[in-house]
Amino acid sequence: MATVLYRLGRASFRHRWLVLIVWIVMLGGLGGAAAAFIGPTSSNFTMPGTESQRAIDALKQQFPEASGSTGTIVVAAPEGQKLEASKAVVDGLVLEASKIPGVVGALPPFETGAVSQDGRYALIQVQFVERTDKVTDEQRSAYERTGAAAKQAGLRVEHGGEVMNSEPEVGGREGIGVAIALIVLLVTFGSLVAAGMTMLNALLGVGAGMAGLYALSSTVELTSTAPVLALMLGLAVGIDYSLFITSRYRQHLLEDLHPEEAAGRAVGTAGSAVVFAGATVVIALAGLAVVNIPFLTVMGLAAAGTVAVAVLVAITLQPALLAFAGRRILSRRQRRLIAGDVAHHTRNFGFRWARGVIRFRIPVILVGVLGLAALAIPAADMRIALPGASAGPVDSPARKAADLIEQGFGPGFNGRLALVVSTDSPETTQAKAQEVMAALQGTDNLLAVTPPNFSRDGKTGLLAIIPKTGPTDAATEDLVHDVRTKVKAVQGADVALTGQTAVGIDVSEKLSDAMPVYLLLVVGLSVLLLMLVFRSILVPLKAAAGFLLTVGATFGITVLVFQEGHLASLIGLDTPGPLVSFLPILLIGILFGLAMDYEVFLVSRMREDYVHGAPPQEATISGMGHGARVVTAAAIIMASVFAGFVLVEDPVIKSMGFALAIGVAIDAFLVRMTIVPAVVSLLGRSAWWLPRWLNTILPDVDIEGEKLRHHLEAQPEPEPVRV
Repeated sequence: MATVLYRLGRASFRHRWLVLIVWIVMLGGLGGAAAAFIGPTSSNFTMPGTESQRAIDALKQQFPEASGSTGTIVVAAPEGQKLEASKAVVDGLVLEASKIPGVVGALPPFETGAVSQDGRYALIQVQFVERTDKVTDEQRSAYERTGAAAKQAGLRVEHGGEVMNSEPEVGGREGIGVAIALIVLLVTFGSLVAAGMTMLNALLGVGAGMAGLYALSSTVELTSTAPVLALMLGLAVGIDYSLFITSRYRQHLLEDLHPEEAAGRAVGTAGSAVVFAGATVVIALAGLAVVNIPFLTVMGLAAAGTVAVAVLVAITLQPALLAFAGRRILSRRQRRLIAGDVAHHTRNFGFRWARGVIRFRIPVILVGVLGLAALAIPAADMRIALPGASAGPVDSPARKAADLIEQGFGPGFNGRLALVVSTDSPETTQAKAQEVMAALQGTDNLLAVTPPNFSRDGKTGLLAIIPKTGPTDAATEDLVHDVRTKVKAVQGADVALTGQTAVGIDVSEKLSDAMPVYLLLVVGLSVLLLMLVFRSILVPLKAAAGFLLTVGATFGITVLVFQEGHLASLIGLDTPGPLVSFLPILLIGILFGLAMDYEVFLVSRMREDYVHGAPPQEATISGMGHGARVVTAAAIIMASVFAGFVLVEDPVIKSMGFALAIGVAIDAFLVRMTIVPAVVSLLGRSAWWLPRWLNTILPDVDIEGEKLRHHLEAQPEPEPVRV
């Protein structure tokens, strides 16, 4: 692989204009396709095969007028007053809401009994024809504008419900992470040209990846978080991959190689590691498909696509851009060193750090392992759920409505459930609906069961079930299971429980069941891939154990902040609660790929020096010394990009950015740069042992460029193009 990439790097360098034009044309074409075919994103987290999804599908077929998105307009009288005095105003609001385009109808609260016991609050249920992601912005805006007359009359009006579920807003504040990344590049390279070119390369890759994603959005249903995840990951790996290749290119220039040869060797060596690291991220994210959850599969494939584009840009466009820069990619000091033929190689902090770690390797291993294990302890209490409006930003319309509902009616009204009863005849459906209501009497945590509404043919009944507790409360989850158990006793009818709360519980439970299987798959994959790279058994096992420490500690810290609320105010988190249900399994996939990234860049140099005769301890020091600076910069950049998304108000995006930033920092600085060299030095020569029979059957992927070295020694160097 290294030899092929070496030739690709030289070809891209030599034909720089052609490569640049091809990428510009591709970017323009993808941008045009995105503008022409962009489709809406969805906030629906469906789960085929679950009871809640079965009920939703039944409603679409048998009760279509109740299968669309719902809105809830909350009306409150001033303190000390009752809405009865303003009944005409409330009825006017009901009429206004029913005239919104795309609305089936609005229910008067005084007729349905949706008025609080103190008479101060009322709920107007608004039924839309289409589901949430099909409701247009114009319809949603018209819904939000209702109630002007009621407000003038002194009433408080808030708009909530499913219809208010919208895409998370990604503005400019998360760009702070990119600005920090640029500063780190400037410090690392000491050259504005090097830093700017690395950032430009990454941004072009992200632009191409995101444009391609949006071009497919009209044919593939994207969840609202999928593009944000793709942007977040594409930016981070794009900058890191370009950083690795640029750093190796500069190193070869300092060895007085011609720029074209330096670019070829940089792509052949660092590019090989980039391809391997990118492939592991892509495989891990695409592997989310084995969980068999459609929205998670789409999220994984969307992010994997941007990573794949970042790899292609790094190994093709990057050497072309390096050709335009030539030796200007070096800092002025480095160019003076070359001109003066001064020795360039100094023993930097990486060498000193490695010697210190190895000197105290036993305490380092014990403190590191026990410390990370202690950080993982809170993860034992981790709860996951799909967040509702009650977990949103406090100043968002949906959150204001949810808070007002809880204030007037209790938290259970934000987590209402829907029970669908279907039979072959209207008479039987009515009888079975009454039987269901009787069966649910006395159920723990059940506040109320409303009388059924029937479809036009009378064969389907819809009952609202109101818990006493909120949608993400553990007691509400118990209620869902209790209701499903009790209605099974009703024979002769198809009874299924659904609603946003039930869907969230079903999604969370399926993800919880899939997480151990996926974790085992990822760990097994890491051992196999690293065995191919390092021709060793113990090094891959050590890497897998380090990955488990990273995942455990990341989960623990995220639970402490987002679930238990410790230091939540520092990151602008309004309401602590369960982690979003797909966060843990996404973290496993993403952190796996990034952990293998740093493992390869550090340990491959250790193995390279050991294979060339260096004692195990010196090989470990050399690997750390040559790789620590770049890995440190890469980790700071990646953590900064992820941390920038903590500034987004949406709690889902905020938790993803926080967890990924913490995970990268833990894995890079505590695991790969501290525990790994301590363990490798302790293992000594046994770290690189591989049974002969296994060595013969494993393919040689040549990450370190051993075959490339032999190729260069055997072939005369081609005449370079002058730069």
